[in-house]
Amino acid sequence: MKKIAIGLVAAILGLALVACFISPFVAAQRLIRAARTGDVAGLEQTVDFPAFRASLKAELNARAAMEIRDRTGENRALAALGMMLAPSLVEGAVDGLVTPEGVAAMVRSGDKPRPEKPVPSADTPAAPKERIHQSWAYRGVNRFAVTLTRDDRPDDPLVLIMERRGPLSWKLAGVDLTPDPMG
Repeated sequence: MKKIAIGLVAAILGLALVACFISPFVAAQRLIRAARTGDVAGLEQTVDFPAFRASLKAELNARAAMEIRDRTGENRALAALGMMLAPSLVEGAVDGLVTPEGVAAMVRSGDKPRPEKPVPSADTPAAPKERIHQSWAYRGVNRFAVTLTRDDRPDDPLVLIMERRGPLSWKLAGVDLTPDPMG
């Protein structure tokens, strides 16, 4: 009787560990399916819009700062002006993008937002499934990356960051636009 109880407890713990391990994969597929079908209610359940908005603003501001530095070179006055104006431009663009429709368009197309043109239209067509490759990786116990790579732009992936919101619950909470230093 004691061996059966120990076996039962071990089996339950094993199943709980497996469920915790696969839960972000299931959540990622739910997010992608909701985006591809335009399921607004499904997107609202799988996206933490305030966290995603804050992440996207930070990423686009950092990307804009890099581009301003690259394009202005030694002209410090022009760089300062660009650095002063960029955050307000990014803020308005991000507010227009971080809606269920905007997130769906971004995921459907596999395009990452850019400081100069961050908002894909809500009617952005879905890229064919076979043209967008998905890869997944844990970035810690509570962070999970979903990378969408288009065939026509293999060096420009869209990296979506999902965060744990409970033992088995995950939500899209960020995006990583940082260029890969190894690439």
